[in-house]
Amino acid sequence: MKNNRFILIFLFAFGTAGAQRIEDIRINRYINIAGTIGQSQGAASASYVHNWKLWKKRKWETGFSLRWSSYIGTKKEFITAPARLARTNTTPFLIFFAGQRKETQDTLTVQRPFTNAVNLAINIGYNFSRKWGGVFNIDFIGFTFGRKSPAILTSNGEIQTEPAAKPSSFNLLLTGDHDLGSLNSEFFARYYFNKKWSIRAIYQFLFVEYKTQSIKQIAPDGTVVDRFRNKANTFGLGVSYHFSSIHNL
Repeated sequence: MKNNRFILIFLFAFGTAGAQRIEDIRINRYINIAGTIGQSQGAASASYVHNWKLWKKRKWETGFSLRWSSYIGTKKEFITAPARLARTNTTPFLIFFAGQRKETQDTLTVQRPFTNAVNLAINIGYNFSRKWGGVFNIDFIGFTFGRKSPAILTSNGEIQTEPAAKPSSFNLLLTGDHDLGSLNSEFFARYYFNKKWSIRAIYQFLFVEYKTQSIKQIAPDGTVVDRFRNKANTFGLGVSYHFSSIHNL
């Protein structure tokens, strides 16, 4: 009888451990750090990612991350941000293919931009093998803080000086130029060089937004504009530590 009890306890413990392993392999949790660079600008980021592996082979994964993104530049040009003044077509998603409205775009040259954005991001990825994978992620909502900077607004050939332009504080993904604030998105290829660590080759598309305080753009239709956006295309490398092993795929 005692032996039977021992066997039952052993089977229960083994089954519980096995169930835990099965549960674990459905989740990919990891920490990222990365650095990217572009023309007279660069960015650094760190994030915690929680993805769920999908379907029978668990090649696909999707989930959420909490990401901090820091941007720095020198004498960068920020153009008129509101979508209806920046693009010829403002239909959501189709706005990506719309032309630029040069006649209503003014330029704010921020001398020393520096921002820190904390955002909730959405991720989707595909693991081609046990070693290689690809991921797209994009910030969804959050907030930004950073350095005020002198700036120069060029509007209709006239120049005005802004003593202290500041980063927009609220971030929200609304598709394309409808977006508000500073939002980071990445496409990257990932290579696992052991069970816990991977490296990433990154293309980053980063929206950064500054607001004027003492001067404003007056659009041809009378709209008063204080929001200006820089779209940074940068490339870089990152490293990730995985709490669960890629070999669970």
